[in-house]
Amino acid sequence: MNRDFAQAVYDIVKLIPYGRVTSYGAIAKHIGSPQSSRAVGWLLNNSLEYNLPAHRVVNRNGVLTGKKAFSENSTMQSRLEKEGVEVKDDKIVNFKTLFWNPSDELHYTF
Repeated sequence: MNRDFAQAVYDIVKLIPYGRVTSYGAIAKHIGSPQSSRAVGWLLNNSLEYNLPAHRVVNRNGVLTGKKAFSENSTMQSRLEKEGVEVKDDKIVNFKTLFWNPSDELHYTF
């Protein structure tokens, strides 16, 4: 995996606002590699020690597909709920409203 790609993923994840969520694909697209959403997920699943708010990254449908990477299966959901994000059946309620798109919000690319 390209180190610049990994750093760009980490830099974007650090910018996801409290109480908002984004998707693996939105991050990949913003970096300029729209076919790399799985690589984004892999990086986040293997980088929890970096203290990133990876719990704010879900799949394109708002499903908590990354929850298995956390120490407990409920960690991702509990962190989101502490930020006011409602989760039901492993899916973000009001996903479209809470969705943070880095390509719309950031005025620069990585």
